[in-house]
Amino acid sequence: MAGLTSAIYSTFIHRNAVYLSTIFLGAFAFEIGYDVASNKIWDAMNRGRQWKDIKARYMQAEEEDDE
Repeated sequence: MAGLTSAIYSTFIHRNAVYLSTIFLGAFAFEIGYDVASNKIWDAMNRGRQWKDIKARYMQAEEEDDE
């Protein structure tokens, strides 16, 4: 356990620039993952009610009206 703690410290925390970079990269990766997951959940809950799902029906009806 002490070896693992020492390895983590010497790799990520020992130098301030590496420590801050690790925090910022971790936060950035978490933000992207959270955004993708929340969008997938939103799309799954609202399937069939969003513009991207019903756009084809209205575009076809509009084209038929123009002719």
